[in-house]
Amino acid sequence: MSKILDRPEWRHRPFPELVRLAWPIAVSMLSYSIMTLVDTLFVGRLGAFALAGVGLGGVAAFTVLCFGFGLLRGVKVLVSQAVGAGRPEMAQVWLGAGLVFAAVLSVVMVASGELLAQGVRHLAATDAAGDAASSYLTVRMLGTPLVMAFVVLREHRYGLGDSQSPMVATVAANVVNVALDTVFILVLEWGVVGAAASSVVAQGVELVVLAWRGREKLRPARVRLAHLRELWSVGVPTGLQFWMEVGSFAILTALIARMGELDMAAHQIALQVMHFSFLPTAALGEAASVMAGQAVGAGRIRLVRRVARLALIGAVAYTGLCTAVLLFGGELIARAFTDDPALSRAVVGLFGIAMLFQVADGAAVVARGVLRGTGDVRFPAVAGVACAWLCTPPLAWLLGVELGLGARGGWIGLSLEIALAAGLFWWRLERLGWLGWARRMRAGLAAAPVVA
Repeated sequence: MSKILDRPEWRHRPFPELVRLAWPIAVSMLSYSIMTLVDTLFVGRLGAFALAGVGLGGVAAFTVLCFGFGLLRGVKVLVSQAVGAGRPEMAQVWLGAGLVFAAVLSVVMVASGELLAQGVRHLAATDAAGDAASSYLTVRMLGTPLVMAFVVLREHRYGLGDSQSPMVATVAANVVNVALDTVFILVLEWGVVGAAASSVVAQGVELVVLAWRGREKLRPARVRLAHLRELWSVGVPTGLQFWMEVGSFAILTALIARMGELDMAAHQIALQVMHFSFLPTAALGEAASVMAGQAVGAGRIRLVRRVARLALIGAVAYTGLCTAVLLFGGELIARAFTDDPALSRAVVGLFGIAMLFQVADGAAVVARGVLRGTGDVRFPAVAGVACAWLCTPPLAWLLGVELGLGARGGWIGLSLEIALAAGLFWWRLERLGWLGWARRMRAGLAAAPVVA
């Protein structure tokens, strides 16, 4: 009984645990962002058509993969709750269930990606950009099985409270990617195909490193149909939310691509820079999700909102700093990506809009992460999808196309989407709308039979 009462171990000092979990996740996410940024810098020297093509192809690839990313987030939720409840053997069950889904999803996604590669060339503003997007997408999709397997192992490690192993794997992959970009793009002159190939190889390295570091826990338990159903029920709302929200963003990207290469190139550059604002706050959301899951598993319901508020303070402080950086250094950052004055001005214009939504974005990702950790996955999915589709594509068309604001019109729609979502998520969190789901998840853990 004393061991049960002692869980979770961080209950008296949640902030140090939040920092311990979040900083490696932030490094992992920033490292991945640097990987994409390096690709963008290398490809940007090939011309605006290549930059626009990689931007379009990259969004298309993520659109195909995002349902799997969301579904497999359920592994983290279930594992963290099992840890909180003192059921470590169930964590291995969810690892096995995640790997089953990863294998099935990989087959479907590779086939879907090949079909999409044939059509994505028609979305670009020019034939050259369309060919670049198609070539990039075709090669990137070959790495799908590596990506899906890595996501399962990463979510499992996060749920166990180990965020450092995924960080080491991602940093190793980033180093490999930089080296291969230099060889494939500059030396062998493979162009956008070289950028895609270097990413695929780096993803393989990432998977191998993570599997090696976590090999002592890499023993999936026997998986039954009931386990697959449970992971499906927890993961599908998030998977659909990812897919629908990314679909909304893909439409935004397609609209911007049709506006012209300048708008698409500015969108791509600004997006890469904004990753450095978004990803650390997303790391706080991931860490808070793990802690919320452990609190639910341990029956420490009051800890959930405490963790959420601590994560919010960190997110607001960081995004406020990023806003100041864009305010005073936006032009300098834009000139680091391009020597074209017109493109630089377009990028700075998007930075101006980004300054309006950065803080709200941090608040949204923290609240959504905590809600998922409690098992309340449907509300953030429905609310997020509704905000995305009611705001971003319609305003991108109205403001960007009809009124001639270009990419800025789409980013204004994105700002409204983020502000509405943040308000809804925090309303749900503070009014304890998640409490029923948390109790159901804990009851299910208590009733689950012991697994050998």
